[in-house]
Order: sequence, then structure tokens, then C-alpha cells
Amino acid sequence: MASSHPNVRVGVAAIVKNRAGQFVVGRRKGAHGAGKWQFPGGHLEFGETPQECAQRETLEETGLAVTPLGILSVTNDVFTADNKHYITFCVLCLREDDTKEPENLEPNKCEGWYWKDWSFVEETAKKGPDAEDGFFLPIVNMTKQLGSPPWVTLDAGETK
Repeated sequence: MASSHPNVRVGVAAIVKNRAGQFVVGRRKGAHGAGKWQFPGGHLEFGETPQECAQRETLEETGLAVTPLGILSVTNDVFTADNKHYITFCVLCLREDDTKEPENLEPNKCEGWYWKDWSFVEETAKKGPDAEDGFFLPIVNMTKQLGSPPWVTLDAGETK
């Protein structure tokens, strides 16, 4: 018997940190979750690791080369209104070139990229996934799992 529900998909969010303890965030356009804050990311491709996906998507979307440090969390994200279900890997990454700034390389998918403190991520995520200026559901779920992570204040030299 065929299911009326689509397949569960795998997403990856790249949590890109700079030495000042700020993170690259942008606002979604076009796709489900339009208007919500997000981290760079996208769909895991066949044969790819979550870390490789985080590197690829960040480069494609922002022009930033990043080094993945590890998986922070895995979230189970059901978008009931959109009839979509994702498992999302949240991968902590460091920007490789401290002088390079993010560029909006996919303006049809994102309004722009900005450096924000973790307090912005926490406070915006607390508004919930339905808030007009909230975070995309996977990030809301990630922040619930992580609380206040200690690596936020570490610089690149201390996290290796």
C-alpha cells in the first residue's frame, strides 16, 4: 500500500563561527520557511557526509570555505503545514579565512548573510518556529537540545 506522505529527507545546517564568537545567519526566501532566520545548509547528497555537505553548501551559498569541527546535534523536524519531514544534522564549522566575509551567492534563496552573536540565535529561536521573525524549525529544535553551549566563546585556536 502506497503512503500519502513523502519520504523523510536529510538536511544539513552549517553553524559557521568566527573567532569573535559570531555566527553566519540569513533569512530564507522562496522555499518552505520563507522569512525565517537560518544557517547555511541544504540537502545531503548521495554518498556525502554531513560534514562534506556543510562545507559544500556554505561555499555555494556564502563563498566561505569552512572546516567542520563536528556534529552538534541531530534534529527531527516535521513541517506539518508543508507535509515535509527532515532529519537535520547541525555541523559546527570554522571559517578558514578570518578576513573573508559571507556573500549572498543565492539571492533567490536568501535575503543576505550576517554575523550575529549566539545570544541572537538563542533569543530568536525561543520565539518558536511560527514566529514571523523566528528561526527555521531545525534551528529551534537544535537550540532546545544544546542549551548554552560552552564552545560559543572559544576562539578557533582553542577548539582544535
